[in-house]
Amino acid sequence: MAGVLSGFTTIWALAALGYVLARRRLLGEHAPRVLGQLVFSVAGPALLFTTLSRTSLDRIVTGASLAFVASTIVVAVLYALVARLVWRRDARTVTIGTLGASYVNAGNMGLAIAAYVLGDVSLVVPVLLFQLLIFGPIALAVLDLASGQGRPSAARLALLPVRNPLMIASAAGILVAATGWHPPDLLLEPFELVGAAAVPAALLAFGMSLPGARPLRDGPDAPERYLAVALKVVVQPLLAYLIGRLVLDLPDHQVFAAVITAALPTAQNVFVFALRYRTAESLARDVVMLSTLVSALAMIVAAVFLV
Repeated sequence: MAGVLSGFTTIWALAALGYVLARRRLLGEHAPRVLGQLVFSVAGPALLFTTLSRTSLDRIVTGASLAFVASTIVVAVLYALVARLVWRRDARTVTIGTLGASYVNAGNMGLAIAAYVLGDVSLVVPVLLFQLLIFGPIALAVLDLASGQGRPSAARLALLPVRNPLMIASAAGILVAATGWHPPDLLLEPFELVGAAAVPAALLAFGMSLPGARPLRDGPDAPERYLAVALKVVVQPLLAYLIGRLVLDLPDHQVFAAVITAALPTAQNVFVFALRYRTAESLARDVVMLSTLVSALAMIVAAVFLV
């Protein structure tokens, strides 16, 4: 329980600092976009490389991770179908909303929750790998294609992953881990130093976007916002529980791990992606904000009933 509270305290402390900076106009009106680009192109890739290069590949696939992945896919498909077929949103808006409904904050909140609630940081590694190597790149590829002009060629489709700094860094980290090579500290220290700025910069950018924000306001994207949050903090962990318990017949500790990771709030990266592609920024911001508030209650409820 203390891990849940500690993780959320950290997130909201940095977001509050960003809010104060924006209210006092200390960094200028374009600071959220600049910080978002910094995270996407520089600090984020550095963090991913250092994290994944030290990952033990024999712990990637577990029962808990399979339940998490299955729940993520189901929730993502549900949101995308409703947004596309019912609300007729464009591909970029659908993609951002889908990420908001299913892309969890594994890199920041996830590590704290895994350490203090689950008692094993390695349990969040499969979640990170799935999101960074499969789910995230697919979403970014859709955003890249939807932001371009004309029908993309086969060559362009093939080159999309190598044009994405997050994907390049992820692939490089996995390659290093797979070879068993341990890079010297002298080589990794610059990456660690730059990567350490990724999470704070993302949280500051998020906080700086909050002045004037009203996540409970009425508006054209209100149904999308509430659907994404409901899927993220209620439906996804419930699906993880049902899949883990009824389909995979996992032991109790793995079911708990699947539920807790699925109940994590929407990652700040979703807001960073919205800034990067200049689409659905208010939707991403509000979903991150609301899910971060509500998911704390969801994880506490899960802990009470499953521990």
